[in-house]
Formats: sequence, structure tokens, C-alpha cells
Amino acid sequence: MKRHTWIITGVAALAAVIIAIVIISQFTGPDDVAKKPDDQSNQEEQQKDNNEEKEKKTQFEAEHQSFQHTDYPGEVSPKFSAEELTSPPSANWITNGGNISNGRYSQLDQINASNVADLKAEWVTSMGSGFKFKYSGESTPVVYDGVMFNITGANDVQAINAKTGEIIWEFQPELADGLDTVCCGWTSRGVAIGEGKVFVGLLDARLVALDQKTGEVLWETEVDEWEKGHTIASAPLYYDGKVYTGIAGGEYGIRGYVAAYDAEMGRQIWRTYTIPGPGEEGHETWPQDNNSWLTGGAPVWQTPAIDPELGQIYFSTGNTSPDLDGSKREGDNLFANSVVALDADTGERNWHFQEVHHDIWDLDAANPVVLFDVEMDGEMKKGIAQAGKTGWVYILDRTNGEPLIGMEEKEVPQLDKQNTSPTQPFPKGDNFVPQEVTEEDVKNDLPEEFDGKYGKLFTPFWDEPMTVKPSPQGGGNWPPSAYNPNTEYFYVLGNDNYFSYAHYADDEENTYEQGKEYLGSVWQPVENSPMRSTVTAIDIKTNKIAWQKNWDTIAYSGVLTTKGNLVFVGHNDGRIIAYDAKTGDHLWEFKTDAGANAPPITYEIDGKQYISIFSAGNSLAGTKHGDKIYTFSLEGQHNSVEDIPEEEINTSPLAEKREEHEKHEDQDSNQTQNEGNASLDQGRTIYENNCLSCHGDQGAGGHNGPSIKNSDITKDREKLIEQIKNGSGGMPPFGGTLSEDQINVLSDYIMEKLANKE
Repeated sequence: MKRHTWIITGVAALAAVIIAIVIISQFTGPDDVAKKPDDQSNQEEQQKDNNEEKEKKTQFEAEHQSFQHTDYPGEVSPKFSAEELTSPPSANWITNGGNISNGRYSQLDQINASNVADLKAEWVTSMGSGFKFKYSGESTPVVYDGVMFNITGANDVQAINAKTGEIIWEFQPELADGLDTVCCGWTSRGVAIGEGKVFVGLLDARLVALDQKTGEVLWETEVDEWEKGHTIASAPLYYDGKVYTGIAGGEYGIRGYVAAYDAEMGRQIWRTYTIPGPGEEGHETWPQDNNSWLTGGAPVWQTPAIDPELGQIYFSTGNTSPDLDGSKREGDNLFANSVVALDADTGERNWHFQEVHHDIWDLDAANPVVLFDVEMDGEMKKGIAQAGKTGWVYILDRTNGEPLIGMEEKEVPQLDKQNTSPTQPFPKGDNFVPQEVTEEDVKNDLPEEFDGKYGKLFTPFWDEPMTVKPSPQGGGNWPPSAYNPNTEYFYVLGNDNYFSYAHYADDEENTYEQGKEYLGSVWQPVENSPMRSTVTAIDIKTNKIAWQKNWDTIAYSGVLTTKGNLVFVGHNDGRIIAYDAKTGDHLWEFKTDAGANAPPITYEIDGKQYISIFSAGNSLAGTKHGDKIYTFSLEGQHNSVEDIPEEEINTSPLAEKREEHEKHEDQDSNQTQNEGNASLDQGRTIYENNCLSCHGDQGAGGHNGPSIKNSDITKDREKLIEQIKNGSGGMPPFGGTLSEDQINVLSDYIMEKLANKE
């Protein structure tokens, strides 16, 4: 088949897309997979062996190590009651979303719209972890009794004095050797606390419980096999003696699920699949003559929400697999791209609402669900809201999944080859990003040489590139939304950019192989086209826009809102920004030293309110990397990063050793040799650490970087080296982070192993 010319960036490394929330489907019985001794004597013997083994190993050779630097200053978390977990946060921030409603709303109002302009930096802590480009800082810290817990993209966890920024202890996991099934950059969105433990989901699909006072491992459970494409990127959720987590990996043809584990032992209590099997409700929405449901995707990217009164756990699911090819999976493909409610005790499904039937555009429900109560037409309603990549907020009744405001199934364009759904649900209300590429857009935004087809939301594609909006970046992507019960506004970040899709039957992306990316088609950003985004306040009663801010870059952080009539968001350029929650007026900003690509939080100690954000950059956003938590108060002393003396920045006592270790690793992997295969192996390592998340493990199918395979630039070594060094078209420059030898080895690997030789 003759390929059509793509209008794309040369070698872009920007991005965003993929990511979604939590899961659904089949109940299974308890499965005790926790690694825990049977009795006390065995435990003591094992501890003795572990101690002896630790003495033999160096710091970075040992498996899972914890280092305590100071005494733990506060009380540890209790077995939180339902009331504690549902109350809007104030002094503490005890779950990823502030409470188990995921509203990211705080009752604190010491800092408010009248005085937020006086905010200054109080303390800054350098975590000393996650600098490499493959890492992304997306974590929401949690705080309890004056202690903050945070995790980096490298999955290192630290307990920090939330009043001073001093590091109390650090946990360094030993992730699996060869871990290469992480689709969208190495990251973690946070940890959970409860019963004196810190619960951590590791990228290689393990769940770990740490002692809250020391960081020592208490138990560890293998949730699934990373080699098959299973990973964990979301923060776990603690509730009622259980720890809930979902499995990501829809781009690898996994069958997604969410599971509950015993908080005391790590024993699996139940597991519910997001793709129903034979005999289960929803299985009829998959073909009956093939096993596409077994590789159907529907991953869980985000932390669930829980309503204790209804006894239900809620989450949204990711894309179908393969993402972009519907030719062999006829039907609606439940329960992908859906909001799902399960019984929190048993995992049995109560209801679902599918936002996109038979998705072929990667328009999954990546944003965390948010629970809210509001009066509508004189009656209190229990609502749930989810911001879709489609650019709509889906507002439902969480008791039954029915739309609260209105929904219409409308006919959409059809293509038999893709088995497209005849209709799609259209929510009543406003879209928060554009949903169509218009003739005017092509004239104003796209390069003169662009001559491809273009369309709107739900326009199908096949072997000719089709440019549509929204893109796989969204709409609403992973950055969490927030709800303020005072304004009754739902605050959402939305992306607006140009992406093209095409299907080529002879591409290896169409072939399923366990542990390999399985996209089914090709997507690419349009060359030299603008990337924009919105910060939007949606009236929860009408689904109409109350106010909106427009940015000239993608929005990739998350939202905090407070009783002080404030909305806080992070920006790619490093700023944390405060808006008036009612009007959207810009009230304050502070520019950090790296991309502010994580959600802010707030808490109170000794009567003083603090605002904190983890500012560490993001590989898919292409932003500057860092490693710092910035914390602000009305009594802070520093107006800018330049005002902060270096000696006042708290640093990890392990930072130097960690830096030496990574430098040693880089030297080992980047010594250029003339031994052919050895040099190419080094090139692959460099590629995986810096390029894979945007360009895919085989040079195609990455998340928002163009295909390297068919790029003309890979045929000219000098141009390729220049592109790597200087960047352009959304790709950041690597000249300051990779040595000349590294760039040479990387270019050799790309030209030899990834580029087509046609």
C-alpha cells in the first residue's frame, strides 16, 4: 500500500495523552499473593537473612532500601473512619484527591483571594531523584500530622517535615531489570496512607506497604507481570482496611482491572476486570468469533473515588486495545472509555456509563472522577463528574449512572472498515476545547504545505491521514480536576492541538505481541501547528462555561481549589498560578525552576496555612526537569527562586551518592566502542531513557512524538545529530543533558535499528 505523506514535526518529544483512571468487571475470590512469612519464627529467620544480605550489598545493589535521617516528629495515620476520609481536607491532606471524593477542595481560607498576592516561598526541598528525561513529576503529596509523603518519577519515596522541608526518611525501590513496558514516561501520581503505613504502587506492577515512621518495607505484593505490559502509575487508595489499585498498560494489549488488597497483609481480596469475559454482562459488545476481549485494554490510570454511604467505588477506564484500530473488535467494547461503579466490598459491578463507544481515537476517560453533592431543581443530588478527552464534562447521578443534566445519542460519521459505532453520547452543555478542525483553522494554524484531510470529533480514518480535534492529548487528560462547593464550579484543564491518524495494514503496530506496544495505527502531531490549552470553570448545574483562560501551551498539571475562593494550577514554564475561583481573575504567580506539572495541595500546621507543589518537569510535556517541592505561606520570605539562598534549600542526604551512581551507570552505558552490537546496546539504553515515551519502543507509536521510522531526518546523520542537540518543533534540546558521545551513539542506534532503509 502506498503511504501518504505526513505533515509532522521532524522529531518531536513533546506530548501528552494517555492516562486515565481506574477499572471494572469480573469478581474473583481472594488470592493471597503477599510475600509474608507464615509465622513469627520464620519472620525472625527471614529478617536475620535479610540483614546479613544487606551487609554484603552496596547501597544501590540492595533490593528496596530505606534510610532514616531524623526522628519521625508526628503521629502516624490511624485506620481512618469513613467520616475522616469524606470530610473536606483542612489541616491534613490524607488522600491523593484530598479526600475519597477526589474533589481537591480544601476548607482552609487563611490564604484567600484578598491576600494571596502576599504568598512567598517558605521552604524548598530538593528530593535528589528523577532527573533523567524519561522521568515525570506528576505526584500529589499527602500530609498527615505535620509530615508530607511524596514520590518521584523514579518511584523514590520520601517523608518530609511539612513545616520545615527537612527529609525524615527515604525509600529507594529496586525496580525490575529491563522494565520496558512503560508507555508514557516513568512516573507515579502519588502514595496513600492509613494504619501507620505508606502504600506505594511501583511501575513494575508491585504494591508495597512501608512503615510510616521509618520507610521500612512491611509487605510487598506482586499485582501482575510487567513483562506482559502491566504497570501501576496511579496512587493507591486506602479505605476501610483495604488498599485499591488499578492496572495500566492498555497500549500493550492487557486486560485491565482494579483490585482490592488487605491493608494489614497485602492479600488480594477481590479483582474486577474492566473487560467482561464470556457469560458476563457486556461481553456481547465484543466479537464472539475472536479473543479480542483478552487484549481489549481498558486500563486504569487514576485513583478511584468512594461513597461510603452507597458502598460504591468509582473510576473511569482507559482506551480499547489496539487504540486506533477497530477492524477486529466490532461492538461498543465495554467497559472501555467508561465511568464504572463497583461494590467497594466485593468488586461486583453496579453500573457503568460509556463515554465513547468503540473508540478508535484514543479518547479515553483519563481524568479522575470527582464526587459532589448539589441541589438541582430543589432536590439534593449525588453527582459524579468526569472530564473526557472529548472536551466534555460528563455529569452523572452516582447512585445509578444516569445523566444529571442531559445526554443525547447522536449519529456520527461512519466507516465500515473501522466498525464505527452509529451513534455517540453528546452531553448537554459546553465543550471546554474545540471539537473540529475548520477551514479557518487550516488557513491560520497549519503550514502552507498541509493538504491532508481534516474533520471533527468522531470522524473516522483509514489509510489516508485524517486530522481531527480533540487529539489524544485531550480535552481532559490525566491532570486532575477539582470541584468547589461554594462556587458550585468544576475546574478542568483542557488541551487543544492538531493530530493526524492513519491506518496501514502492513505496519507491525497492527500485530499483537505480548509485552509490545499494540496501537493498531499511526498518530502524529501536525508539523508547526500551535499547541494550546484552557483552564475552565464549568457550572456543575448546567455544564456551561462560567469562565475560561486560554494558554499557548498544553495544560499538564492539575487543580486545587479552596474555601478562600482560590484556584491553583501549575504551568509548563514552571509557574504556579492562583486565580479567583468565582471570576477567573489572575491573582498571583511564582515561577519555579522546572515544569510545574503536578497538582498543588494545601494544609495547615500550628495555625498556618501552606500551599505546596512538586515541580519536577514532565517527559511528555517536554518541560524542564527538576526535583523540588516548593512550599508557600503568607509568612514566607522569598519572592522568587533567585531570592532563595542555596544553603537554605533542603537536600536529600543521599543525593550525592545517587548522582554518583547514575553517573557511573551513564559512563558504563555510554563508553563508545567499536564493537558494533555493544555500541548499539548503549544507544538503545539512551533511547529508552530519553526518547521512548514520545516516539515508541520501535520508533513509532509513541505518545505525541512523530514516527522516527519514516522521517527523512533519520537518513542524514548530521541533521539527526543537530535535531537531537538543539530540538525544535516541540522537541526539547538534549545538547545540555546528553554528552557528545551519547548523542553519537543514540544517532547510530536510531539510524541502524529504527529508521526504514527504503
